[in-house]
Amino acid sequence: MEMKVIRGGMLTTVQDLGRPGLRAAGVPIGGAMDALALRLINLLVGNAEYAAGLEMTLVGPEVEFSQDTIIAVSGTVAGPLEPWRPHRIRAGERLGLGRLANGCRAYLAVAGGLEVPKVLGGRGTDLRAGWGGWKGRALHDGDVLPVGLAGVAPVVGNWRLDPKIYPIRANEPVLRIVRGAQADEFGPDLLSGEFVVQPQSDRMGLRFKGQALTRNLRQELVSTAIGPGTVQVPPDGQPIILGVDAQTMGGYPQFAHVISVDLTLLAQLRPGDKVRFSEVSLVEAHRVYRSREKTLAVLREGLAQKFR
Repeated sequence: MEMKVIRGGMLTTVQDLGRPGLRAAGVPIGGAMDALALRLINLLVGNAEYAAGLEMTLVGPEVEFSQDTIIAVSGTVAGPLEPWRPHRIRAGERLGLGRLANGCRAYLAVAGGLEVPKVLGGRGTDLRAGWGGWKGRALHDGDVLPVGLAGVAPVVGNWRLDPKIYPIRANEPVLRIVRGAQADEFGPDLLSGEFVVQPQSDRMGLRFKGQALTRNLRQELVSTAIGPGTVQVPPDGQPIILGVDAQTMGGYPQFAHVISVDLTLLAQLRPGDKVRFSEVSLVEAHRVYRSREKTLAVLREGLAQKFR
């Protein structure tokens, strides 16, 4: 089966859950910026959570499938489909997803997953390196992508995922952080102020503007490991929070790290959005992570009855 791209949207790429385990070789994790959203909709169509789907940014694509299939979309989609539930799409039916209703990114999963070639064990697109996904780039009008063979299709009826399982987008979200290696070299401004997302933001990192964070030491640092969620402070004092396509080493001071559960909130920030930060302990960060994974495990088991 194939999926034809009628219109590519603003920035639509093939993404999965990335390439973990290769950071020592300088390979970014990559994959979906909002991994939770992709995991959830993959479960809704009977895929493995790591199956490749579409990541849409601000304006979604228009697509057409060569055969009948089952799809699901995440909660930020503004198109004709109700989010967080499976939908049967007929062969030749065109699906236009349009501008996102809220948030920055939305996701589409199709039963069987997108069968683009694997590169270093993953199917996701690395836009800077120019490999992975579909020809290493965002989708263009006229692209035709292969879709894998679906397993057992879900029962499509009057049911949907409880949206409470996915974080509600607040007008001014609070990102929870744990202290970084150089946290003691700064004052409390990150925790007391409000910061605005800047247009110079992408999958590699989000730039913020607010009260400048002043470091009380001047010596340069040796580059050390960084990852998605690391809060770096460059010389101008305006923080950068790294995304999934970030490099693996960096020399800027590390004020903090956004906890993994809140990377979903980070992924949905648009330019102009305002955020605040709240410090939590590493123990608390682990607790909320385990709680989320337990919820997903219960969901995974409960969805088994929806499949024949």
